[in-house]
Amino acid sequence: MDRIRIRGGRPLSGEIKVGGAKNAALPLMAAGMLTDDRLILSNVPRLADIATMTLLLEQHGLAVEPLTEDGRMLSIGGGIANTEAPYDIVRKMRASILVLGPLLARAGEARVSLPGGCSIGTRPVDLHLKGLEQMGARFDLDGGYVDGKVDGRLHGARIVFPFVSVGATENLLMAAALAEGETVLANAAREPEIGDLASCLVAMGARIDGIGTDKLVIQGVDQLHAAEHDIIPDRIETGSYACAAAISGGSVFLRNARLEHLGATVRILREAGVEIAQEDGGLMVTRLNGLHGADVMTEPYPGFPTDMQAQFMALMSVAEGASMVTETIFENRFMHVPELNRMGARINVHGASAIVRGVPCLQGAPVMATDLRASLSLILAGLAARGETVVNRVYHLDRGYEAVEQKLAACGADIERIS
Repeated sequence: MDRIRIRGGRPLSGEIKVGGAKNAALPLMAAGMLTDDRLILSNVPRLADIATMTLLLEQHGLAVEPLTEDGRMLSIGGGIANTEAPYDIVRKMRASILVLGPLLARAGEARVSLPGGCSIGTRPVDLHLKGLEQMGARFDLDGGYVDGKVDGRLHGARIVFPFVSVGATENLLMAAALAEGETVLANAAREPEIGDLASCLVAMGARIDGIGTDKLVIQGVDQLHAAEHDIIPDRIETGSYACAAAISGGSVFLRNARLEHLGATVRILREAGVEIAQEDGGLMVTRLNGLHGADVMTEPYPGFPTDMQAQFMALMSVAEGASMVTETIFENRFMHVPELNRMGARINVHGASAIVRGVPCLQGAPVMATDLRASLSLILAGLAARGETVVNRVYHLDRGYEAVEQKLAACGADIERIS
């Protein structure tokens, strides 16, 4: 199993190209199920989760074909030949549940395994099922599978989410595009990835109002058609490499990064002493002086994202003063804390909050990655630590970060992957 070895203490300097957003690419790939015509996606990231979604779509009968040698442009299309999403594929990635809405909208039935993925907390699919039930679907749970059926077509409904759910918003948005009549999604998620999906659906012929707001109004159409769509850059990758520049005391240009997608992340990083400036083609991130403690609470967009919590905690572990990090989205998302403390961090967890007291320097140590974002937080800590850090179980990392060791090494980090 691969590991990543870092020898810390080198300020980063140079340029990192931010890739396409994983959390946009996965629902966009699922949207390819909504038509027999071709959906062409560009700026596709090369990640393990993309490969998993490719396998899932192919076993449903679709053709997923790379149009360029590097695989960054994909053609998705074809009829649905199989309506079962099997456990062996779905267990690898929670985003697999996103095929449920398209299957019901196109084929009138679906058998989808309950999803797996990172063990950072229970992410129930209740909101997906309840919303689809309001649109006319019927469900049974059988042996770890969700069995769904529709008599005829799904129909429009007014659906009010009791709390913001990105996945449920995406699933119901795709289903509503082909439903009969009008669907209203109230208290919908507003993440940039939702807007990206909605924009792609509109290009395919969907009728959607309210893009970018918490109220989406969809007028169902009989069919969608071919389209081409360029995936937005990954805002979590942007934030992660901004933390890398800051924790190393360096200066990095993040090509393709978009300031308007960062929400509260940019405000919090600036509060902590990180300079972020919009320039032509991307963002320049610099730490000119010391880091200062800052408090954060994870919230739905445009609040501070839960997917940046672990990276920000690593940054605060070497900041002057104390910080409080409160996690409101996932209940098990502090599993990186013991590993950071092994490196000399001073972090105490009290329920849903962690108190981080900054230390002058971390010490290299062997550590274990527990989930995708925790993997990157340990690499960040290794960049700032004295001595050698070895991060084990980096298969989590490969689900959401492409060639992270190569990108950091190109900016002067002493980092390598050990097979």
